[in-house]
Amino acid sequence: MKELKHLNKYFLKYKTYLIIGSITTVVARIFLLFTPRYVKKIIATVEQYRDNTITQTVFKAQLTEAILYIIGAAIIGGILTFFMRQTIINVSRYIEFDLKNEIYEQYQKLSLNFYKQNRTGDLMNRITEDVGRVRMYAGPALMYSINTIALFVVALIYMFKEAPKLTLYTILPLPILSVIIYKLSKEIHKRSTIVQEYLSKLSTFTQESFSGISVIKAYGIEPQTANNFETLAIESKDKQVSLARVQAWFFPMMILLIGASNLLVIYIGGMQYINGEIESIGTIAEFIIYVNMLTWPVATVGWVTSIVQQAEASQKRINEFLKLEPEIKNTVTENTKITGNIAFNNVSFTYDDTNINALKGISFSIKEGETLAILGKTGSGKSTILDLIGRLYDIDNGSITINNQEIKNLNLNNLRDSIGYVPQDAFLFSDSIKNNIKFGKENATEEEVIEAAKNAQVHKNIIKFNNGYNTILGERGITLSGGQKQRVSIARAIIKAPKILLFDDCLSAVDTETEEKILKNLNKLSKGKTSIIVSHRVSSAKNAHKIIVLDDGKIIQEGTHETLINTDGYYKDLYLKQISETSSK
Repeated sequence: MKELKHLNKYFLKYKTYLIIGSITTVVARIFLLFTPRYVKKIIATVEQYRDNTITQTVFKAQLTEAILYIIGAAIIGGILTFFMRQTIINVSRYIEFDLKNEIYEQYQKLSLNFYKQNRTGDLMNRITEDVGRVRMYAGPALMYSINTIALFVVALIYMFKEAPKLTLYTILPLPILSVIIYKLSKEIHKRSTIVQEYLSKLSTFTQESFSGISVIKAYGIEPQTANNFETLAIESKDKQVSLARVQAWFFPMMILLIGASNLLVIYIGGMQYINGEIESIGTIAEFIIYVNMLTWPVATVGWVTSIVQQAEASQKRINEFLKLEPEIKNTVTENTKITGNIAFNNVSFTYDDTNINALKGISFSIKEGETLAILGKTGSGKSTILDLIGRLYDIDNGSITINNQEIKNLNLNNLRDSIGYVPQDAFLFSDSIKNNIKFGKENATEEEVIEAAKNAQVHKNIIKFNNGYNTILGERGITLSGGQKQRVSIARAIIKAPKILLFDDCLSAVDTETEEKILKNLNKLSKGKTSIIVSHRVSSAKNAHKIIVLDDGKIIQEGTHETLINTDGYYKDLYLKQISETSSK
């Protein structure tokens, strides 16, 4: 139960509802227990009428009174039970809502390394399936536990008051039940954990298959993928069946033990009636009703125990992520002003997940309003520089300063809010094109959206769609071509009008003519702003104030376009190669 202690703060938050629900439960049980008492009274009245100790008029009056009490108590108990469910079950929904938000907020705080090490399907499973199982503990399990305890306490008080010896024999099977539940619960907990792990594997596999369906179809590997899924599904089914086999013992055991209790009531109660230890045969009928009223609560003990075990297994998986400390922490609470003066001083960085030393003693500076272009081979460290400016990672050695302040001493929210970032792999959401552009500025007007699209040279493409800017994109923007996705991503960045613009090879999928138009617009929009352009094309870099060339995490060339094309090296070779390719077309 220690893993479920995490929920205590939510129980305290909604304690008023829980207290009201608990009190309502106790009162409802008291009213429902009127039935066995008045059944006994009815039988006693029948016995009295049989023995001619009361008149027919008195018999009818007492019988009517008892029936009305039973009906009235049942109605009031039913109404109170309804309010009990409304309070306690509603609390479970509130806790589910809060827990999902807590998990999502934690996901937002965790660094990119976390997402490299964990699969999307598993993350989704923890925030859906696992939270769903925890909700069952916070709602139905809690409600039935309160209900069972209240019913047992109230019923046993009545039963002991009526016939102590008979009560002891009636509850005799319960210790046996407790031992069985304890042993089964341990096995359920172990198997529930395995089941949840396989659900995560299934979620991950299906999510990756759906996301990569175009690749699967292109390679014609649908049968192989289906076979892999079937294998995983069969393994998951086997684990589910294994868990179900253990859970299946609960209800038969409940029925057996309740049946044993009924036999004990009839036998012991009958012997006591014969020996004159109990006055009326109605006491036996009363106790049989008590036993059968306790049947469902006793049966729910097993069900509740199963829920608690599964919830603990799920909460343990949730806690694994909730306990993780974000690698990137915002240690500054006050707002910090961000300008575009950026300097790297002997910066080195190694990726934890791959141990690749991406940057080795990098040093450069760029002033506010200037444009820096970064070129180099694949894997030379270009994108890493942009990630470090956005503080998606923290460096190993050296320092990065913005506004002449260490990047760690800047308010992280202010820093990222001041950056417009266009990633190499343009990611668009399954929403309208307009909302994808407005993602950079939520309160943007329609005119601003259109202007941003025009500057990104994508407006003419958008208006050709049937629904124009209201066109809903498929997952990851699959509706658009590669070049269109890049340009919408550019529009999303520039509509924000940030202090710093970061472009990570975001023009690779557009033709040179369109590239030239976009660059012209960007030069106009970036006045007064700091821009960093990562590219494989000299055409994207030639108008920059400063160009650096990377190789294996080191700067091998630095200067302006004019300087570098007149200097032997990577840049000049690339320039001549691309000039040759352009002229030959």
